[in-house]
Amino acid sequence: MLAREMTETTGLLRAKLTAGLSPERLEIEDEGHLHAGHAGAREHGGGHYRVTVVSSAFEGMGPVARHRKVYALLEDELKTRVHALALTTLTPAEADAPAPA
Repeated sequence: MLAREMTETTGLLRAKLTAGLSPERLEIEDEGHLHAGHAGAREHGGGHYRVTVVSSAFEGMGPVARHRKVYALLEDELKTRVHALALTTLTPAEADAPAPA
């Protein structure tokens, strides 16, 4: 996979998640390089992403419902460009809460 395609995929993920969730914070990290040699890994990275989304759209939802919401927004990409997606989905209150001691 070319660096340009990875950037395009990251941009596409960002655009869809922004449109669907209006996040206060959105972080997308391409972790494809960490999976070299793993089934589904692409030769030059890509395909594996770690995403953190902080959005009030998650209010009142449990973790499984939040993930399903993200999967629905990225349905086409999960069928084609994205092999693995590690998600952290938080409400603004959860993101602002102090870390456990």
